[in-house]
Amino acid sequence: MVNTLGVAVVGFGWMGRVHAQAYARVLHHFPRLPLRPRLVAVADEVPGRAEEAAARYGFESAARDWREVVADPRVEAVSVTAPNFLHREIGVAVAEAGKHLWIEKPVGLTADDARAVADAAAKARVAGTVGFNYRNAPAVAAAREMVAAEEIGTVTHVRIRLLSDYAAHPDGALTWRYERERGGSGVLGDLASHGVDLARHLLGEIDSLAADTAVFVPERARPSGATAGHTRAAGGVLGPVENDDYVSCLLRFASGARGVLEASRVAVGEQNNYGFEIHGTRGALFWDFRRMGELGVSRGTAYQDQPVATVYVGPGHGEYGAFQPGSANAMGYDDLKVVEAWHFLRSIAEGAPHGATLEDAVASAVALDAMARSAAGRAWVNLR
Repeated sequence: MVNTLGVAVVGFGWMGRVHAQAYARVLHHFPRLPLRPRLVAVADEVPGRAEEAAARYGFESAARDWREVVADPRVEAVSVTAPNFLHREIGVAVAEAGKHLWIEKPVGLTADDARAVADAAAKARVAGTVGFNYRNAPAVAAAREMVAAEEIGTVTHVRIRLLSDYAAHPDGALTWRYERERGGSGVLGDLASHGVDLARHLLGEIDSLAADTAVFVPERARPSGATAGHTRAAGGVLGPVENDDYVSCLLRFASGARGVLEASRVAVGEQNNYGFEIHGTRGALFWDFRRMGELGVSRGTAYQDQPVATVYVGPGHGEYGAFQPGSANAMGYDDLKVVEAWHFLRSIAEGAPHGATLEDAVASAVALDAMARSAAGRAWVNLR
């Protein structure tokens, strides 16, 4: 028997749409899920945006104030896809209302914010899932299994990259993303948070790190109206960019492995160049998000001149089988969010966590705070 679960989405920019679409699709791919999400309510402060979302996606009601959604007795679970500075207030309120929470990373501006949301969810005993979607790629799942099985020997070092050009244009509008009080640490929270989660998911806990950060586009034009995504605002009044465009970070793992994490939002010529290279004592693994269904694998006993084979992931890897019947049929970004929705709803149904949790968000935020301190003090920082 499938029970209905009333869900709401708070914040309806691009990511809000992705969550709504994931709810609509999740039973298509995971038909044994005992919960059927029902789109009850949507909230967005921009005039008309929630109403448009309701008409397009079938939400039963629309509001401008997220508090109306949290107080709505029909709502049993909430997706929070609002700007970072609202995560703590909304996330805590959702948990305290006894509603389950699917929230986008980085879950606030600081580790204290992430902890506050995690503590509220733990106290209320509600499920908490976080939007670290890249760990849901079947090739990443395959890599994690191979690392755990020591198929490439003992991991010695990893390089993780998240390079993008979404903020490279000098006419990019000075939205909340570039303000310290509303956007937090900039590229650290936006992209490096994913890198930290991948690092921990694949290799385990990080012991210490040393980071360097930079702002390469110091001023941007203020937008004249509501924005969505990465809007341009040429000719507007200029204001300062208050958070970082770029970070590079050295990592030391509890296992003894070493790592390099690099993230940029102003990398001209790079469009979602996300991925990793994991090296071990007997082999290596290579993954590029832009070729999401491929995993480069080198393993054996040659050590030198050892070839790399391309493995096309298939139904035996991660949740691939829920989407495609055979290897090398492509999956996309939105499919990873459907997997995330499945983890969220399964966590609610079973009363046990699945996928990325609020504790993962706290661990990522602790590392991001340490990166900021390291860059400011030009020193290594211990995490544990």
